[in-house]
Amino acid sequence: MNLVVHEKKEKENQITVMVEGEVDVYTAPKLREKLLPLCDGTRQITVNLSQVDYIDSTGLGVLIGAYKAQRQTAGKLIISGMNPRLSRLFKITGLYEIMEIEDKAQEDGRQ
Repeated sequence: MNLVVHEKKEKENQITVMVEGEVDVYTAPKLREKLLPLCDGTRQITVNLSQVDYIDSTGLGVLIGAYKAQRQTAGKLIISGMNPRLSRLFKITGLYEIMEIEDKAQEDGRQ
């Protein structure tokens, strides 16, 4: 499946990266190519995964790399729009506890 990644500037230092499709070993390089250059630490980046049905360990690795880059330079990375399947994956891997998940309060209230 194809992966579509586009960015939308919200405010001066806020960017939303919309991800659509499946993020796997074949498509993760495209996500990395678009996301990592934005991780210069001077902004808040929200990665919207509402149109992502599947993500594998390679895709998670890209998000972890972006998280680390932002953390080292005092930037902020937020993950939003996860479906229950992705949310479960983030919980199983422990990423749910270390990354900022925008929908976390809503999800915690449901469970």
